[in-house]
Parts: sequence; C-alpha cells; structure tokens
Amino acid sequence: MNAIGKLRGALAVIGIIYILIPLIAVIPASFTKASYPSFPPEGFSFQWYTKILERPEFIDAFMNSLQFAVLAALFAVIFGTLGALAIAKYDIPGKSAITSFLTAPLSVPQLVLGIALLIYFTPLMLAGTSIGFLISHIIICIPYVIRLVLTGLSGFDYNLEKAGAILGANPWTVFWKITLPLIRPAIISGGLFAFLTSFDNVTVSLFMISPETRTLPIEIFSTMQDAYNPIVASVSSVVIFISVILIVILEKIHGVGKVFGGGHH
Repeated sequence: MNAIGKLRGALAVIGIIYILIPLIAVIPASFTKASYPSFPPEGFSFQWYTKILERPEFIDAFMNSLQFAVLAALFAVIFGTLGALAIAKYDIPGKSAITSFLTAPLSVPQLVLGIALLIYFTPLMLAGTSIGFLISHIIICIPYVIRLVLTGLSGFDYNLEKAGAILGANPWTVFWKITLPLIRPAIISGGLFAFLTSFDNVTVSLFMISPETRTLPIEIFSTMQDAYNPIVASVSSVVIFISVILIVILEKIHGVGKVFGGGHH
C-alpha cells in the first residue's frame, strides 16, 4: 500500500507539472525585453505590462469581463443556492434527474453548449446582445454554485431549523439566522468559482460575442490571431494572477476539491 501511495503521489506531481507547463512559459515570457515572445526571456523588463495601459481595448475588455463576471456570479449564487436548498431539503420526484440536469453544463463540452445557446437565442433575438451574453454566463456558472452549496448542506443538521421554528421563528428568520450562516462559506465559494468561470470563459463567449460584450479572454484571443507579441503574454499573466488569487481564497474558505463533491465539513 505504501508503494501504491508513493506511485499515486508521483503521478499527481507529474500531472500538476504537466498542467503548469504553459504557465511556466507564459509568465516569464511577459517580462522579456525583446519585441517578440521568447522563453527563456531575453532580459528582464516590465515594459509589456506598462504597455497594457496604452491599449484601451484591453482596459475596456477587462471592465466588461469584470462587470459580466460579477453579475453572472450574483445571479448564479441566487438561483444556485435556491436550487440547492430545494434539492437538499425537499422530497422532490425525480430529484436525481433534476440534479443531473442542473449540473449538466459541468459535463457537456462548452463548444456544444455554445452552439446550443446560439441556436436557441437567435430566434429570441438574444444572440449577440448583452442580455444573451449574461444569461449564457449565468447558465455555465449555476452548476458550480449548486454543487458547492449541496456539499455544504451534506452535513447540515436540520434539527437546528426545527428548533428555531419551535421557538417561534418564522421561515425567513430561520433561514436568515440559522441556515444562511451555516452554509455561507459554501455560498461564498460558489460565488468565487462562478466569478472565475465567467471571467475566464472563451468558448461560450465566442458564440455570444458582440461589439459591446468583448471580454478580456476574447480580446486576447483576437489579438493572437493578428500578431502574437509579448503584450499578449503580459495580459495573460494578469488573468492568471487574478485566477490564482481567487483559487487560493476558494481553497481557504471551502476547499477546491469540494467543488466536485469530495469531502465534508
């Protein structure tokens, strides 16, 4: 068993290194002095980070990403939390099927999901609009909130709610004073993961894009199609930095592994 454990550990380390290889190349390349991406970087300079401020399209795209990610996370938290509470607390017919349906975007390839949303939204005149873009991001964010809140509710003691009701608290007071404080870490973690999912999304966004909804990942993608220079690496490094910060916060609050249903409080 000890040998098997060591083998698993070694495979995990190899897998992590393999995943991190792109980051090992992108981040150092953003500090190069050359006018072209190079790894190892030629010299050391912050010039490509300062040049970001000279490119208004990146600033505007960043603000769009921030705006849509905040709104998508907010609505995902509201709908996802309500859905998770309904699934966990009530004996709903076909509960397993409903849960699978609500979390389907986690397993369906986003390319397929983007095409489906485009086909569905086009007759509704939502394709290529800010509202359609936001709805599509909410759809891909809700499953993460549901999964995390369900995990948070897995060890929930419902006797606490019953005790509050017996003492005369109405349902809203029970939720606000008892249920919400106990599942708040799961809700916050779901919101952070929803924000990160929306902020970094490219595949679904490509199908919903419009001149008013160009986000930072889309702007990076478009810039790379024309010419790949170190400013793309610097912008990508900023996105990586933001993502890492949110992942660290998520791990501290709830644990990244619990996003996929592992572990309990």
